[in-house]
Amino acid sequence: MRGERTEMPASEQRFLSALYTQEKMHTLKVARQAGAYAQAERVLKMEPADVIAAVKASNLRGLGGAGFPTGMKWSFVPPKGDRMHYLVVNADEGEPGTCKDKHIMRGCPHTLLEGIIIACHAIHAEKAYIYVRGEYVRPMERLSAAIDEACAAGLLGENHMGTGRRLVVVVHPGAGAYICGEETALIESLEGKKGQPRNRPPFPAIEGLFRCPTVVNNVETIAYLPFIFEHGPEKWSEWGHNGSGGYRLMSLSGHVERPGVYELPMGTPLMELIEKHGGGVWKGRGLKAVIPGGLSAPILRAEECADARLDFNTLRDMGTMAGSAGVIVIDDQTPMIDVMLNCAHFYHDESCGQCTPCREGTWWMYRIILRIAQGRGRLRDLDELVRIASNIEGNTICAFGEAAAWPIRSYARKFRDELAAFIESGERSREADWHHEDRGAPPLIQIEGVGMPGVRAGV
Repeated sequence: MRGERTEMPASEQRFLSALYTQEKMHTLKVARQAGAYAQAERVLKMEPADVIAAVKASNLRGLGGAGFPTGMKWSFVPPKGDRMHYLVVNADEGEPGTCKDKHIMRGCPHTLLEGIIIACHAIHAEKAYIYVRGEYVRPMERLSAAIDEACAAGLLGENHMGTGRRLVVVVHPGAGAYICGEETALIESLEGKKGQPRNRPPFPAIEGLFRCPTVVNNVETIAYLPFIFEHGPEKWSEWGHNGSGGYRLMSLSGHVERPGVYELPMGTPLMELIEKHGGGVWKGRGLKAVIPGGLSAPILRAEECADARLDFNTLRDMGTMAGSAGVIVIDDQTPMIDVMLNCAHFYHDESCGQCTPCREGTWWMYRIILRIAQGRGRLRDLDELVRIASNIEGNTICAFGEAAAWPIRSYARKFRDELAAFIESGERSREADWHHEDRGAPPLIQIEGVGMPGVRAGV
């Protein structure tokens, strides 16, 4: 049973990962044997306001990236009136370096559905949409099968769990757009429109999906709800650190011996994740830098990592962010120009184009970095990159602008000496062979002759 781990040290407890690693946990029979839906049954007897108060007390933060307090977000939803209320579960998971939500959907979908029941009760929602990135075919199949099982058992659908109320859960595939991880762009896409962010206010809690009150939360955030009510919100808050309650799934990738998804308490030291769980930097190399919260997080130099703890407030105070907990390790033999080029290309390619500072700024940052990578850079380009990034920041409808600007600016500032030496050398990065400047052509085409030994790119 899930509650039997309470007396274990916090660093050794596991919740979601203890479920999704078990065989056949995606089936209703096995999930119920492990305690699935027991907390939903208990919570449905509580007043919605008391449910929200408990989630506030747990210090559960939004685990998709923004880290906004979950209970506070729910409290913004107005009392139930004539309009429908909706819950939208963000399963788009497009942040580079992040690969956690798919394990929940594929391995323990009934835990997610139980969390959906709890959240919908709190915000008076009768319908929930799970917006899944289109590439996640197997997780969508598992989710759909779990919903069918839950409906057949009376856990969802008409008179769900004997409440006399209706609760419908719909799986909706996305189309691979990074911008649709932003909650209002996701809502636009869900309505069948082009996935572009909305101006706010009004915020989704007041006017969201189909212009009705809507809460958008990440898969992991919703899936932790049953554990919060099982162990108590105070205990969940206690297990966390510095205003971030409980646990989270941390996607560790890059140059480590054991990349993977690790479930650890909020506030776990960054170097503990890398060395104890990840086995240290691969091939016996040294650590150069770490991106602590997905590609959009400003980078940390190796000497900063010793003081870093993986919670929202600590990393914010260090000038970076916990984001989606996509921890990307970079060894000391990786040229920073290559990291910078791939980052700039990604954000240029994924910009929705709605806001001029983002659309044009990401393009110019990419062009300048590509020129540096091709051996044609100028020292003043580094100052120009910082200037362009600063002009993007705060001048766009959504946070995509900051997501594109912050990492580039951090690379240019923290690794200025290395980048300046590369520019002065006139060398060409091999990574540049996979990029081009044709704005009208598809990205990352291998142009004829490019990438072949001894052949320089004709770009």
